[in-house]
Amino acid sequence: MKRYLLTALLAIFAWNAYSQTEYDVFLLIGQSNMAGRGLLEEGDYSIVEGVYLLNPENNAEPASNPFNKYSTIRKELAMQQLSPAYSFGKRVYEKIGRKVLLVVNARGGTTIEEWSKDNPSKNYYSQAIERTKAALKMGRLVAIVWHQGEGNSEDPGDYLTKLSKFVKDLREDLNCGDIPFIAGEIAPWWLPYATNFNPVIGQISNVIPNSAYISAQGTKSVSNERDPHFDRESQIILGERYASKVLQMCYPPKR
Repeated sequence: MKRYLLTALLAIFAWNAYSQTEYDVFLLIGQSNMAGRGLLEEGDYSIVEGVYLLNPENNAEPASNPFNKYSTIRKELAMQQLSPAYSFGKRVYEKIGRKVLLVVNARGGTTIEEWSKDNPSKNYYSQAIERTKAALKMGRLVAIVWHQGEGNSEDPGDYLTKLSKFVKDLREDLNCGDIPFIAGEIAPWWLPYATNFNPVIGQISNVIPNSAYISAQGTKSVSNERDPHFDRESQIILGERYASKVLQMCYPPKR
């Protein structure tokens, strides 16, 4: 009986602590398709209800496109277009009803080696950690979303080994245990690179604890089959797929 009461009290305490956090925080990183290359339309610039971006002052700002505009490592602003972060944030908020704070810190053209903690010439990793820690003063980290791979698709032989270490480093430096990590496939029409790379992404749960991936099937190019960038509608699809996976892994239905 005493053990039951203690367990119940601990559960109540944990729930109260969670419910008092202001935001559910998500880290979204990777290369150009996470930065967003889907062409924005006029109606895409309005503020998204319940979704916030970490801005340069480390405050939560109501989110509006482009979602990668505050990335500390991005290319020029004009290149930042519609990304999966847009529909991801919308869908998560619609389902959980809690304020969503996104740390979007992507850069086009980057490889897994450049994202490594051990890479002395780049600050991609350190910036992701620094900005996420700033966001965690306002909430709790729920998941890490990663869309990268074009830069390693020609020779992905040791990609999983490097990705596994990358995730391990992120989790340790953010002190977040085995927080869910979700990756995405690259453009399926981009051949032969997708044929080389996407089966590798499909194996991440075999090497990275509490991880998953989303499919890119059914998506389209922003221009032609030689272009690995997703168009606007495809970016929305990817964001919704990421959201569905996060909802499944992080917000299981109450019994």
